[in-house]
Amino acid sequence: MFKRILVAVDASETSDLALQAAIGLASEQQASMRIVHVVDTTNLNMAADFVTQPPAVEGIIRNGESILNRAEASATAAGVAVETNLIKIETLNQRVAEAIASDADAWPADLIVIGTHGRRGLTRLFLGSVAEGTARIATKPVLLIPGK
Repeated sequence: MFKRILVAVDASETSDLALQAAIGLASEQQASMRIVHVVDTTNLNMAADFVTQPPAVEGIIRNGESILNRAEASATAAGVAVETNLIKIETLNQRVAEAIASDADAWPADLIVIGTHGRRGLTRLFLGSVAEGTARIATKPVLLIPGK
């Protein structure tokens, strides 16, 4: 039924549950999987014009790559065909949920899997969670995996 499954990860416990659910589903369905992680650098670049990336941005990107590498290793160990994508938000007019939904369309995914408790600071308070936002705007089916 699902041949292309996209899962969003952020290194939280809930994200790990979503990853394991996606791996299980991909294995069961003999589907390929795309693991994405979104880094938002807009707040770090607001006050200055950098010719090169500031060290904080480089650290966030390295951390995102590390998260993706660990997730990819889990999927590969389970025998799932997998690819990863580090999505960088560099403009103020894009939100994490929009970036995930857009990547799912571009890949193109048959299903998006995401954990429901990947809280993200004040944005969570004012605009809702990333999972809720993704479910609202995605054109693909979304499987929400609840945290413990």
